[in-house]
Amino acid sequence: MSTLFGAYRERLLQQLSLDLNCSPADLMAEGNVVTESALRDGRRSYSPGKPFLEMATLGGSTVMMADPCLHDFLGKLARDVEGHRLFELGYLERLNGELRKYGYQMAPTHHMFLPCRQAAAEERCRVRWLYGDEIRPFYGEPRFPNAIAYPEPCPVRPDRIAVVALDGDTIMGMAGCSEDAPHWQQIGIDVLPAYRSRGIGSFLVSLLKNRIMEMGDVPFYGTAAANIRSQNIAFNSGFRPAWVETEAVKVGEAD
Repeated sequence: MSTLFGAYRERLLQQLSLDLNCSPADLMAEGNVVTESALRDGRRSYSPGKPFLEMATLGGSTVMMADPCLHDFLGKLARDVEGHRLFELGYLERLNGELRKYGYQMAPTHHMFLPCRQAAAEERCRVRWLYGDEIRPFYGEPRFPNAIAYPEPCPVRPDRIAVVALDGDTIMGMAGCSEDAPHWQQIGIDVLPAYRSRGIGSFLVSLLKNRIMEMGDVPFYGTAAANIRSQNIAFNSGFRPAWVETEAVKVGEAD
């Protein structure tokens, strides 16, 4: 484990402890852990209200924070099971069946990345940096659903920085970050179809990641298991896999 990745992983243990209402030791335990749903100050939150179920693993045990009505089921489901296997289809189907009794269903699973090296951002084009209110004109812009994820400013996860790659006056791509928890900046990237496969995505993500690190904040990156293009951008930009997470949402609300 690189020194850089190890330092961020320690901060991750603290953040996931807030997110999942557990201790850092729970995340490193030999067995799986079930905790009661809570809204702790400083946690990341992607759905309104108290979570019905959230779960995450660093590859060993899985911590499941849930409404008490699920605790008996989760305890039996997770007993004597390697934590990472709870993210396999068979277990997720069983979990989804239980959730539907209460009007919930599983949301997509996200594979999350932390920095492991200070990747050099080899200059490829002219860029423009945007901060705070300078990002406002891009809300609702359909070309950038990952860099600017919401149709209007989100007070819970405010957009902090964006960096745009330019071909003359034409935007080729944009990377942006939202502050999902205090000092935790999630990066999203969009490259327009005509400019893909030129390294622009990795260039922009590297630039933004390095800027966030210079600020003393934590840059992190998330993608789906089958989104190989996005994962390659993460690897090329100096990230490596760190944890996997998912949650329950009300039926009909899953992405």
